[in-house]
Amino acid sequence: MIPWGYTVPAVAAVLAVVALELLALRTGLFRKPGYWITIAVVTGFQIPVDGWLTKTSRAIVRYSPEHISGLRFPWDIPIEDFLFGYALVMAVLLLWERAAQKEDPE
Repeated sequence: MIPWGYTVPAVAAVLAVVALELLALRTGLFRKPGYWITIAVVTGFQIPVDGWLTKTSRAIVRYSPEHISGLRFPWDIPIEDFLFGYALVMAVLLLWERAAQKEDPE
């Protein structure tokens, strides 16, 4: 069993999506205010929903302690949930931006 079996893939997912943007897609999305506004909106919804699902007092979703780092922030949310969530959101936004640029090559 690999310690932190969920942490390593979560970090790798974020790094892979950032590398995809910087090395391949090059959409410039990370420099756009709309991207950061989107991330703020996602965070605003992710904290209460994910916090409610993973709160340690009465968790609906539970993780094996040996597979996560144990870092929880805020409201008992495993940091790995944030990492995977942001990797997914970033990937979708990057692919959406890339598709839009191909349709309108100004």
